[in-house]
Amino acid sequence: MVVGAGRGPLVERVLKAAEAAGRNVRVYAVEKNPNAVVTKEDEWGDRVEVVHCDMRYWEAPEKTDILVSELLGSFGDNELSPECLDGAQRFIKDGGISIPSSYTAYVSPLSSTKLYNEVSAYGDQEHLETPYVVKFKAIYELADPLPVWKFDHPNPEVDALANGMGNGMGQPGIPGFNEHNVRDAVASFFIKQDAVLHGIAGYFEATLYKNVMISIHPKTHSPGMFSWFPLFFPLKTPIYLPKNSILDLHFWRLCDARKVWYEWCAVPKVVGGGGDVTPLVGGASEVHNVGGRSSWIGL
Repeated sequence: MVVGAGRGPLVERVLKAAEAAGRNVRVYAVEKNPNAVVTKEDEWGDRVEVVHCDMRYWEAPEKTDILVSELLGSFGDNELSPECLDGAQRFIKDGGISIPSSYTAYVSPLSSTKLYNEVSAYGDQEHLETPYVVKFKAIYELADPLPVWKFDHPNPEVDALANGMGNGMGQPGIPGFNEHNVRDAVASFFIKQDAVLHGIAGYFEATLYKNVMISIHPKTHSPGMFSWFPLFFPLKTPIYLPKNSILDLHFWRLCDARKVWYEWCAVPKVVGGGGDVTPLVGGASEVHNVGGRSSWIGL
């Protein structure tokens, strides 16, 4: 099954992979957007059944050996891949696989007067609390990216919830069902030189199957891949970071019954003579996008 099939490029790759492996396959191409639904039904014949439906609510006539999707955003989970695949994993047979099988979000501190000026020029809170997909050019990364959280598929916790176990919330769309996808993390960075922090870079790495990966992480970037650019999380007020200081980046992935959103803040720390690390007085940013007031993804 290809879920979120769009106009069919992944369906084409599934059929070519099956031919290369010498296997006969039956493919379900599931797509909810009527403006993007696949248009090659005549060409595919009876090998592919096109389903016009939201994968979270479709009742599949049978289970699948392989569930294929491409729902990743620049942060891995920022286009609701966890929520969509939670709803679709009930289609997978015992022992079946999901492609991708996992993805990890990364963050790093960023200095960029250009990006900060472009966002702050709007002059409102909303734009300064919204992440942007950006092809980085005039930027300086103050430290290597660090992971903040990971999602795995299929997720056994979802099966427990769907069977009325766990918190007993049952099916997608019911308030509380998505609480298992809430995340929070703190990433700590050593700042080697005096710098000004203007925002935070966001990246992802994804494992498709076993050791096959795709990545936009600068250190592991997949050669020739240009389908995703990084995310830029701005700060309302730039923060001065002294040489040999510590920077903690706090990140949250939160949800309610209708939406998913991110909150973030930066806390600089100084290292004392005895090696004690203490927050820089008055140096921390405020928490951005509280309650998803400025930016969110609708469920």
